[in-house]
Amino acid sequence: MCYAVCSALGVAMFAGLLTGCETGEAREGNLAAEARVSRADAQRIALEKVPGGTVKEGEIERENGRLVWSFDIATPDSKDITEVLVDALTGAGVSVAKEPPAEQAKEKKKEGEREEGEKAKKN
Repeated sequence: MCYAVCSALGVAMFAGLLTGCETGEAREGNLAAEARVSRADAQRIALEKVPGGTVKEGEIERENGRLVWSFDIATPDSKDITEVLVDALTGAGVSVAKEPPAEQAKEKKKEGEREEGEKAKKN
């Protein structure tokens, strides 16, 4: 009896450890499951905010406690990227912000550092 209980506890603890190590893709999949607005619909809404734009990157994330689809949109006449956030529950536009090249580079560096930190935690 004790062996069965201890084994069950060990499996439960191991499963708990695994869930704390979810990948970025798994985390995004879990967030997408919470969304009421599909990525395709959110992307359409975002592109309406930036006429002539092309989506370079898109993801779902929590920003300031709100579940949003985030899209980086490029336009042919500018080196700036326009970041458009769309509420993943209502489809309402949350924000539209221009990111000049210097800010884009800073954000990429920050993302790289965050990814390195996540890798270090796994090892």
